[in-house]
Amino acid sequence: MAQSLELLLIQFLMPDNDARRQAEEQIRRLARDPQVVPALVHHLRTAKTPNVRQLAAVLLRKKITSHWPKLPLDSKASLKQALIDSITLDHSHPVRRASANVVSIIAKYAIPAGEWPELLPFLFQCSQSPQEDHREVALILFSSLTETIGATFQSHLNNLQPILLKCLQDESSSRVRIAALKAVGSFIEYVNDGGDIVASKCRRRKEEAPRRSSCRATRRSSPVAARERHPAKLTPRLLLLARPGLLPRLLNQEDSKDFVTTVKMFRDFVPSILNISRQCLANGEEDVASIAFEIFDELIESPAPLLGDSVRSIVQFSLEVSANQDLEINIRQQAIQIISWLAKFKASFLKKHKLVVPILQVMCPLLTETANEDEDSDLAADRSAAEVIDTMAINLPRHVLAPVLEFASVSFNHINPKYREAAVTSLGVISEGCCEHLKDKLEDCLKIVLEALKDQEQMVRGAASFALGQFAEHLQPEILSHYANVLPCILNALEDPSDEVKEKSYYALAAFCEDMGEDILPYLDPLICKLVMSLQSSPRNLQETCMSAIGSVAAAAEKAFTPYAEKVLEMMKGFMVLTSDEDLCARARATEVVGIVAMAVGRARVEAILPPFIEAAISGFGLDYSELREYTHGFFSNVAEILGDSFTQYLPHVVPLVFSSCNLDDGSAVDIDDADSVDNGFGGVSSDDDANDEPRVRNISVRTGVLDEKAAATQAIGFFALHTKSAYAPYLEESLKILIRHSGYFHEDLRLQAVISLKHILTAVRAIPPTHADVQEKQKDVLDTVLNIYIKTMTEDDDKEVVAQACMSVADIVKNCGFAAIEPYILRLAEATLILLRQESSCQQVESDGEDDGDIDHDEVLMDAVSDLLPAFAKVMGSYFDLIFAKLFDPLMKFAKSPHPPQDKTMVVATLAEVAQEMGSPISAYVDKIMPLVLKELASSDATNRRNAAFCVGEICKNGGAAALKYYGDILRSLHNLFSNSESDDAVRDNAAGAIARMIMVQPQSIPLNQVLPVFIKALPLKEDHEESMSVYSCICSLLLSSHPQILPLVPDVIHVFAQVVVSPDESDEVKTNIGKAVSHLISVYGQQMQPILSALPPAHANALAAFASRR
Repeated sequence: MAQSLELLLIQFLMPDNDARRQAEEQIRRLARDPQVVPALVHHLRTAKTPNVRQLAAVLLRKKITSHWPKLPLDSKASLKQALIDSITLDHSHPVRRASANVVSIIAKYAIPAGEWPELLPFLFQCSQSPQEDHREVALILFSSLTETIGATFQSHLNNLQPILLKCLQDESSSRVRIAALKAVGSFIEYVNDGGDIVASKCRRRKEEAPRRSSCRATRRSSPVAARERHPAKLTPRLLLLARPGLLPRLLNQEDSKDFVTTVKMFRDFVPSILNISRQCLANGEEDVASIAFEIFDELIESPAPLLGDSVRSIVQFSLEVSANQDLEINIRQQAIQIISWLAKFKASFLKKHKLVVPILQVMCPLLTETANEDEDSDLAADRSAAEVIDTMAINLPRHVLAPVLEFASVSFNHINPKYREAAVTSLGVISEGCCEHLKDKLEDCLKIVLEALKDQEQMVRGAASFALGQFAEHLQPEILSHYANVLPCILNALEDPSDEVKEKSYYALAAFCEDMGEDILPYLDPLICKLVMSLQSSPRNLQETCMSAIGSVAAAAEKAFTPYAEKVLEMMKGFMVLTSDEDLCARARATEVVGIVAMAVGRARVEAILPPFIEAAISGFGLDYSELREYTHGFFSNVAEILGDSFTQYLPHVVPLVFSSCNLDDGSAVDIDDADSVDNGFGGVSSDDDANDEPRVRNISVRTGVLDEKAAATQAIGFFALHTKSAYAPYLEESLKILIRHSGYFHEDLRLQAVISLKHILTAVRAIPPTHADVQEKQKDVLDTVLNIYIKTMTEDDDKEVVAQACMSVADIVKNCGFAAIEPYILRLAEATLILLRQESSCQQVESDGEDDGDIDHDEVLMDAVSDLLPAFAKVMGSYFDLIFAKLFDPLMKFAKSPHPPQDKTMVVATLAEVAQEMGSPISAYVDKIMPLVLKELASSDATNRRNAAFCVGEICKNGGAAALKYYGDILRSLHNLFSNSESDDAVRDNAAGAIARMIMVQPQSIPLNQVLPVFIKALPLKEDHEESMSVYSCICSLLLSSHPQILPLVPDVIHVFAQVVVSPDESDEVKTNIGKAVSHLISVYGQQMQPILSALPPAHANALAAFASRR
């Protein structure tokens, strides 16, 4: 075999493709025989040309896994010795590297079996050899071996660390330093990986448009439209995923010596890594410096606390590289990305080391850079810097706002238009993360942005339009109060001579109008006229964004859009028959708009005219355009909502399309790292059909266009099930399979849609009439599947929005299905809730280093959803919830303590109020712990806190029994302030009235009614929170029906209040009926005395009151 194999190896390396293919086929056939191993070893050591020796090593690496167990001991010994000889004696660096890779594979099996005890001592000896080649190859082997026997090195860390550190500082050889750098990188990657699982952590670059957050069921017919309203064309994008990582084997050993040693080892490496990187950058070796950034990347993302105080020096180095315009953009972008990862994963470090301002002092000026024409715009420094600022704003809002505002204020008056552009861009970029803090500065920021809309430079006007769109999207509802100033400015910008400015202005208009509601009505006619004219005369790219604006106007105007619907829909019909590739984006937008307009004007107006649009939408699936399919799924979701059970007729046509999209290959491409093959043209040998070959996965890429399509289709499954209910039964089984699969998908957008749709599937299953026992069994099975997925998601999913949606879905299911159905799951649900309240779930483990600087922001996305679980449980369990609440109470109360923000206290008080309301008397055991918090919050400077506290104190008094009595005096004094003229919030006063009513109802003898009732009645009728109506007016009616002496002198005032209540459209018929009974009682008992009181009322009020009083 040896002789024939040699000829084949030589033939494989020939330039003739036919000869190569013939050789490859014969090599593949020979490679099935274990005797190929000694033959390849022979050529590895004796072939005259390095290429043949290297090819022999490459083939050995690929085949050794399947043949190693079959080799006799003497052959194994010969192979091991040959590899050692090749590594130490061969003069070719590629051959030594290829041999080292073979050693790595063999070690995977030989070391654990005790078959190669001399390997590690040999490596340690080589690493300290005076020969440069030996030191280098030892380090190369260390790198390779971490992939296969990394765990073995755990016991050698104390010996390995000084060797690597010494090699990193090897002044005599840059090759050794670089090899040491790579070895350190491999060890860190091993620490992070913890196995062979390829993680699916996304790394997406934020473009100028707002972040694509998860798609939700909205009035917009496409999930993309709900997530991203940027005017850019819909073009296929590539999503790059990280290397395998973030599975922390060492975190389970935090108290072990290995853990401490590992942490110290990697922290000690950082200074040397920085020195090597600086030297390499000075020498123009940017590819080597790139390895350092990969190492820092691993350090940052590691769940183990590998950073320590080295974060300061890493940031300093990254900022130096980021700002150095003499360097290639790729290495600068890597440096900028390190800052972004720090802001995302280790925000507390940036606060602790006071690095936020220094970072912004570099990143904000980078916004002023102009990319070279030959540079990839995605890598441009200004775009990457905007991503960093955005990430910092999301994770460090209160620390970012002031420096960015200062930069914007100064730069806006700069003579250079790039600085003026950067000023308004920075304001737009931080508007999402800093939304709560920016609302207080909105007027000043708007002044800058609206002035920028009039700038003579196009780039500045475009940035201003973008910023306005961001404000409209993230600064709700405060931004809407400025519509009188903002909307005319946007309309003027639509006349801009620059198409780019127009495009961004349409985006701003769409974002601004969508939430205006009835405030848009005065502008509706001129808006539609302008948009329709623009749609008729603009180029395709502007038509697309113009249609998006029309959709937003329709969504805001709702029924008021009816006069314009026919014309708009007729125009959309023309777009929905376009078939040219360049027109399909416009067709997608038109499909979206039809769905939105139909939702706006309602079923009665559109049901008859929808069929041709539905037919056109279905035909679009034959055009093989992912974005069109995505928008069409959104369109069908809206149509299902509009038509309800009448949508059943379309299910046979649209459900297969949805299933087809859900089952699409999302284009994932695995990048096999095989430096031996790629660098030397040996790729052909990788096509071996042996399943035991040893590939090494490095990267995954996914087409996000297909991902978005799958998300829209997953959303559609839920909508179809929700709105057609039992008629969806034929499709339930396949739908459930898809949703189960998607609930574990790598990308959070798809998991989110699966979590939402699972609840709708359950709704459809429960709507099937239980005519047979198997139906009931199926309903139980689906409930079991759904709840098990939700419980797992709550504790194991790493995305907060997905977890929050699971919590909200659980709360809905608990309330809808009742205690009997969820009883088998209640303990596990409670345990998952407890984990979330303790902030111990996967999605809450962003930082693992235990750094807490006392600066905590309210987690609105997640914790509000988590806290809503407690009242849901209490609602179905009643007093039995006490056993579970006892475990949840203390973790919940921690959110009310310093340094948690006021919003956390609001969350806690609201949760306690609702639990007390539903759980009843067992709340008395907690009164002494709750009341100090609630009394303090009654005096809060925040109206929402005062409102919740008033509601809570009322429920505590209602259900707390004797335990609450001792606090009545303090409560009344605190509530009295909420009835004074200094209280400007009507909802606060309404809830204070509700609290007084509950106190009177349960303990009238403990209330000084002669003092309380006049103040109480003066605050009526309720003005905003009509959920308090039943408690408040029932209390007064009860006093009247019992002819309580303290209420009788106030009857004229009470009748005046009652008269306003019975004519109010905001009050329920039940409340009005109760009032009628009380008035009837007064008339029957005090007839003559009541007549002048009733006669003093306005006729309309008197007649309405009389009508309810006369009811029986």
